[in-house]
Formats: sequence, structure tokens, C-alpha cells
Amino acid sequence: MAGETRKKARKAAKPATDGEAEGNGVPVASRNGHSGMAAADGVASGADESFIRYPAGAYTHEELGFSGDQVHAMYRNMLLQRRFEERAAQMYGKQKIGGFLHLYIGQEAVSTGSAYAMEIGKDSVITAYRDHGLGLALGMTANECMAELFGKIGGSSRGKGGSMHYFKKEINFYGGHGIVGGHIAVGAGIAFAHKYKGDGGVCLTYFGDGAVGQGSFHETMNLAALYETPCVFVIENNEYAMGTATDRAFAQTDFYRYARSYGMASSLASGMDIFSVYKAMSDHIAEARNNRPSILEVRTYRYRGHSMSDPANYRTKEELDGMKEEDPIIRLKGYMLEHELASNEELDAVDDEVKQEVMDSVTFSEESDAPAIREIYEDVYSQGDYPFLTD
Repeated sequence: MAGETRKKARKAAKPATDGEAEGNGVPVASRNGHSGMAAADGVASGADESFIRYPAGAYTHEELGFSGDQVHAMYRNMLLQRRFEERAAQMYGKQKIGGFLHLYIGQEAVSTGSAYAMEIGKDSVITAYRDHGLGLALGMTANECMAELFGKIGGSSRGKGGSMHYFKKEINFYGGHGIVGGHIAVGAGIAFAHKYKGDGGVCLTYFGDGAVGQGSFHETMNLAALYETPCVFVIENNEYAMGTATDRAFAQTDFYRYARSYGMASSLASGMDIFSVYKAMSDHIAEARNNRPSILEVRTYRYRGHSMSDPANYRTKEELDGMKEEDPIIRLKGYMLEHELASNEELDAVDDEVKQEVMDSVTFSEESDAPAIREIYEDVYSQGDYPFLTD
């Protein structure tokens, strides 16, 4: 009986469908009484208790202003993430990669949709340890990403961060953090810095459903709302915090509803549809540029275990197979074929190209040098001649 209840709850927690749509925007409840998002779309605001959803299948590329070439680029980027992660898993099995490895397989629409909605280099991004997909979506190369996994000097963090600590200053990518929920407050701080400098940037702060149970999440929501920081808090709800289903750990599994407690805007988007993610993220970022923080819950799914050491025995084969039917890459591929944006042959060629790019990154990583011992002292202190540094 209890197992059946959990099954029903998990089914309800899947990405919103067309029939569940409540509108095309995000309600805003600012503590200062600001008007809501996208008022032209008839969006609820103020104390209205309705929550607007961005369901899968609700938007077309034409409606969102994308050309066919841009949709091609989106597909290629998502496929690059998928093939990169698959190859990384293989290299981990060959012991070319050490430490932890958390794969992003299944969540590619979240990263790519976000990247197209933001201004890369102006806006900032911070995330947890499942960070490879976001790095690639933001424009990091397969070479620097794979080399980081191999612990080589050509990696994005010069081989010192590994899988969980991707950083790239040039694009304002602030990690890659290993402590669950520990980086959420840092994201609010980065957003505050944008506001303090007046540079017009916002901070996108990503974390999983498990992090919602951390006190740092709630403390940060309060401060972000109080100081009106330009931040979008993105909950990548893949339904399992490590091995525990959300309905077994949370009394309230609609995480977007927590925002109401802090007078913040919130909404729910399907993470299995790149257009849904893009539309939702665009609306939230627009609000953040006006110093209105918000929560965006994205319902997604990971097809592999929590990490490489996790066999994921806590879920059934039937559940996994059912969710594979909603694969965001297959969904976009079907969309492109239906709208005659590409042929099967063209998309197969993209796959071959991406596979070769990833294989080249493995070769690059294997042939790269390991960091010199001197690197232990680099990028630790901002002061170059700090007295405790030694040769």
C-alpha cells in the first residue's frame, strides 16, 4: 500500500503535461508589491495562490524566436553533453578518472535551455557537483572538461578540481561544489555582487531536490528576498536525492511552493523539453534583472545512478523505461524531424561528429601533462607574494 502511494506520488512528480498548463508565465509575489511577470500574458501576481507552469510541448521554436540553425545548435549541444558523459563513464570504468563522477545524462535540456536564455559572460552560474553538462552548455570545450576529469593541467580547473569542481572565470562559471546545499548562499552572494556593482548581471544558482532539505536553502531564500538580489534559484528536481525518492523525504514535494513563504516568485517547468526550460528561464531572468529573486523548479530525471558507485536499485525498470520515453534529446530530435528542420541522415552526421569530438578530448587528456607540484600553491590566495607560499 505504501509502495503504491509512493509510485503515484512519483508519477505526479513527473514534468507537467499540456493538460496541466495553468498559463504562460510566472506569478510574482514581491514583498514590495511589484507587479508580476509578463503581465501581457495575463499572469497572476501579488497574493494569488495559483502557480503557473511551463509544460512540455507548449512552445514552438518560431514562437520563441529561434531559427532552424539555432535549434540545430541546441540539439548538438545537448548531444555533446550526452556523449561526453557516456564516454566519461567508460573512462571511469577504465580507472582513467578517479574520485567521484556524477553524470548529467537525462538533464541536458535544463543546461542548454538555460544557456540560451542567459547572457553568458555577463550573468553568473553556480551549481553543485553534477556540473559537466552546465560547463559544456556554457561553451567550455570537451577538451578542457575531459582533461579536468583526468586531473590534467589542461583542465578547466588545471586538473585540481576533478569532476565536482569545474570553474571558468571568463564565463563567470563559479563551480562545481561538493557540499549539498553549501553553495546556495554563495549564489545569493554572487547575485548581491552583481547588484552592488550595478553591472546588470544575474546569478543562476542550481541545486538538486535533496538540497531543499538543507537549512542553508531556507536561510538563503530569506536573505535573497530581504536584500532583493538578482538571483534565480533553480531546483533540478530529478526525483531522487541520492537514493531517496522525494516523497519519502519531504512532506511538501512541490518545491516551487516554498517561494511563497519568502514573498518570492516561483514556477514549475518541464526539464524534459528544452523550449519549456528556455521560456521559463527567460521570464525568471527578466525578473532577476529588476532585482526580484525567484525559484524555478525544473522537473527532470537522471537515467544513471546518483554517482558511478550507485546501481540505482531503488527504482524499478518499468519506471526507468517509462521516463526514457520522455528523453529530452529524443524529444527534440522528433520535433526537428516533424518540423522538417533536419533529416535523419543529417542528425546521424551530427552524432558522428560529436562522438569524434569527445574521443578527441580523451586523446587530448591522455596526452596532457599532470599539474606540477608548484600548482599546489597556485589559485589559493589572491595575493601573489603571500608569505606562506614556498618554492
